[in-house]
Amino acid sequence: MTYRTRLPHRTRGPGALVTGGSRGLGLFMARQLAERGCVVTIAARDADELERAAVRLREETGATVHTAVCDVRDRAAVGALVREVHERDGLDLVIANAGVIQVAPVDAVDAAEFADAMDTMFFGALHTSLEALPYLKRTQGRLGLIGSVGGLLGVPHLLPYSCAKAAVGALAEGLHAEAAASGVSVTAVHPGLMRTGSHRQAEFGGDVDAEFGWFSTAAGAPLLSMDAERAARRIVDAVIQRRARLVLTAPAKAAQLVHGVAPGLTTRLSGVAARLLPTAQSRGPLRQGAEAGEPRNPVARLVRSWGSARNDRVVDRANQHEPGPRTSS
Repeated sequence: MTYRTRLPHRTRGPGALVTGGSRGLGLFMARQLAERGCVVTIAARDADELERAAVRLREETGATVHTAVCDVRDRAAVGALVREVHERDGLDLVIANAGVIQVAPVDAVDAAEFADAMDTMFFGALHTSLEALPYLKRTQGRLGLIGSVGGLLGVPHLLPYSCAKAAVGALAEGLHAEAAASGVSVTAVHPGLMRTGSHRQAEFGGDVDAEFGWFSTAAGAPLLSMDAERAARRIVDAVIQRRARLVLTAPAKAAQLVHGVAPGLTTRLSGVAARLLPTAQSRGPLRQGAEAGEPRNPVARLVRSWGSARNDRVVDRANQHEPGPRTSS
């Protein structure tokens, strides 16, 4: 297979690090980097999940793939990881992807859910960036931060996620401006819905079955979502090409445009959409999608079955079939 862009070859690399690389989009990006000749390190919290992912990557690409158990919320742990990758492989490219997805109305969550999202996605990206930048300056390397269309506008029933991703987007843009003089490029990536199988690992609150129903339908619907492997290819291309910003999926680009031109109208339309979503039945512990049942309404069950079919098919390839510690989008 021919790719448009590859990293320059180095004696000990090129070395690449992907946080949240054990499943979903992170795993697909790691595969792209491995196929382009990188020595890849994937980091996440679950050792077994990491090893399954690494075995698959090695078998499919023949590349050298390392694993690292790391909680990106812990800056010291991230620092040790980045230093290890630099000393072993050289550090040419880093993608901060680790994340969580919480789907629930605001009445069904508390400040703890917002703090969890910020700790994992914003502070995880911040720790990764701050620890990696000194090494990337030596190689004039590349840094990619994975935001979301959910960070470009407030999405109902995804508010903790939206807030954290908005912060990631601001971080990426600011770092791009400040790091440019040192030769380091920083790419802000804002994907829309992708078929990553993440509906099984996402956490749901309120009317859990109904929330799982609409989210899994939207995340797999052909006109709304994007094939995750194609998205990973475009993201890796953008990071290697040193692009400042990438927004993926036509609906995400349209939402960004409309919000930029008419933010008040967009907010009012979001309010209309929120009224169509399930209402909170209770406030309790969030549950992973793999534990959720089908929507009670037979029409909703039929729609979910249709909409989520493509997403369900990618679960195995995306290493999403077993619930575990939340590490990737």
